Amino acid sequence: MSDPKKKIHIEFAPGAFDQFDGTQEELDEFIAEIQRMAESGELEQQSVSLDSDEAWNQLSEEEQSIISASIDRLDHNTRH
Repeated sequence: MSDPKKKIHIEFAPGAFDQFDGTQEELDEFIAEIQRMAESGELEQQSVSLDSDEAWNQLSEEEQSIISASIDRLDHNTRH
C-alpha cells in the first residue's frame, strides 16, 4: 500500500466521464468519493487486476466494452 502521508493526485483522462448520466453535482460528488477512497487506501484495497483472462471474463460484456472503448480512446489520444 502507498504511504498514507503522501497526498495522492488523481487525474482523469479527457472524456473519462462522457458517458456519465447525471448532474454536475452528482459528478462532483462521485469524483470527490474517488479521491477520498484513493487517499484512504480503500480504492487500492477494492481494486481488481484485469491482467488475466479469468478476471476479464468475469466482467459483463457491457463492462468489457466500456473498458475496451476507454483504452482505445487513450491509445488514440497518445498517438496524436
